[in-house]
Amino acid sequence: MPEDCFAIRIEMASFKPTKIPVYPKLGEKVTQDTLYWKNYKTPVQIKEFGAVSNIDFSPVAPHNFAVTAFTRIHIYGPFSQEPVKTFSRFKDTAYCGRFRSDGQLLVAGCEDSVVRLFDVSGKVALRMFKGHSKAVHVTDFTSDRYQILTGSDDYTCRLWDIPNAVELTAYQEHADYIRCGVTSKLNRDFFITGSYDHSLKMFDARMDKSVMTMDHGQPVESLLLYPSEGLLVSAGGRYVKVWDLLKGGQPLVSLRNHHKTVTSLALGSNGQRLLSASLDRHVKVYNTTNYKVVHNFDYAASILSLALAPDDESIVVGMTNSILSIKHRKSPEESNELTNQQRRRPSYRVFVKGKNYIPKQDDYLVSKPVKQHLAKYDKQLKKFNVSKALDKALESWTRLKKPEVPVAVMKELDRRGTLKNALAGRDESGLSQLLHFLIGNLVDSRFTPVLATAAEMILDIYHSVIGQSPVVDRQLIRLQELLEKELDYQRDLLEILGMLDTMFASSLPRKEVPCSGIGRSNGLVQGEASTPRPQLQVT
Repeated sequence: MPEDCFAIRIEMASFKPTKIPVYPKLGEKVTQDTLYWKNYKTPVQIKEFGAVSNIDFSPVAPHNFAVTAFTRIHIYGPFSQEPVKTFSRFKDTAYCGRFRSDGQLLVAGCEDSVVRLFDVSGKVALRMFKGHSKAVHVTDFTSDRYQILTGSDDYTCRLWDIPNAVELTAYQEHADYIRCGVTSKLNRDFFITGSYDHSLKMFDARMDKSVMTMDHGQPVESLLLYPSEGLLVSAGGRYVKVWDLLKGGQPLVSLRNHHKTVTSLALGSNGQRLLSASLDRHVKVYNTTNYKVVHNFDYAASILSLALAPDDESIVVGMTNSILSIKHRKSPEESNELTNQQRRRPSYRVFVKGKNYIPKQDDYLVSKPVKQHLAKYDKQLKKFNVSKALDKALESWTRLKKPEVPVAVMKELDRRGTLKNALAGRDESGLSQLLHFLIGNLVDSRFTPVLATAAEMILDIYHSVIGQSPVVDRQLIRLQELLEKELDYQRDLLEILGMLDTMFASSLPRKEVPCSGIGRSNGLVQGEASTPRPQLQVT
């Protein structure tokens, strides 16, 4: 057989798959916040003994963090995967393990209503404060380090003196469980509590009742004070609200970006970013200038607690499935190394011969033939089954998720001159499927040129069955309404475009055309000084 004939046969035998065009997508806008908050390593996950209800970072280096879960409080180092310290002297579920500002003491509440004070370097409780009648969910130190604030399910919040282990003051103004509270770091006498009665109350220890009350509108789960303490953030229900304390507790912003209860709040980037965690498994990052969401973290389970290390070095999240997730920030060297690895993708010989292997002069490269993998519709096209090829392209997943695939197949069939054959011979179900696809995608500017041709062919082929099938008739009426609506839009847009053209034309500066012979004396010449000249009457 001549070589030319053999080459022609091979060329005829080869099949080119249908080319699916890649349309531009409206993807995630890459901002500085996106780059900043994505610069974390793969999270380290630690299994705790129960749901992680609270996480608190020590204010002093090396910034260990206390994790409250079930009947224990574990203290972890910045990069440790095992606890460096454990407090397990609780008879029931522990709550709200908090460090003092010097990092030497830790206070925690308990389901048994007893508040325990621990020395971080010791094991047993230094003090035990008894006075509440129900579980204590809120504990914190005042700014002078010598008093403790507690809030309980018995509707009371109390102040305790650490040296004498006695109760100083008790307030009973809430009408439901007190589940969150925060103390002022600038004034030892001020503190704020949040309750399931929807209210926030500010207290002054020198007064016998609250000095300010705000209504959150939902059971309050978490509170956060800005460093300046002029703004307060509350979380409860699906809402995160910001209050201006300097203006009598006026609400500034109400955010509703979660679709389940918001459980925890944190402040990052030196007060420039606010983070909220929710039972919907998301952590939202807000810009504190305009309170818009600038980033989002996804997790595997509902989130109960959230904390950030100083300078955002790590993000720690506690979930309802007892998993503690820790994300550490990448160093600049690690970020550069990862970028270089992505650019240099290793070849097969790297795994066989090693990273530094250099081919020798006499080496012979044996290449394997590349097997062509065809899609289902391409396999049918290769067999010239045009109707089946269109059916495969119109399968439910492809039709809904990748409409560009059926459109590309129709375009290829039209190029071959077989689109009419592929559309013909369909029963009511097949025709209904085609019309459903047309209704959903015909007015999409990316697909209109191809689908308009297909629609004309369908009407030409099946005009005799119109009026015989109620299902097809309803879809044809929908298609007609859709086209009429789109035509109305186009007319309105053309009218607006005409009005804009008129406005732009009238706003342009007019150039005066001088008359022949006397152009310089009849008015001013553009660009010359505005010196008045005598006007001539031209008849």
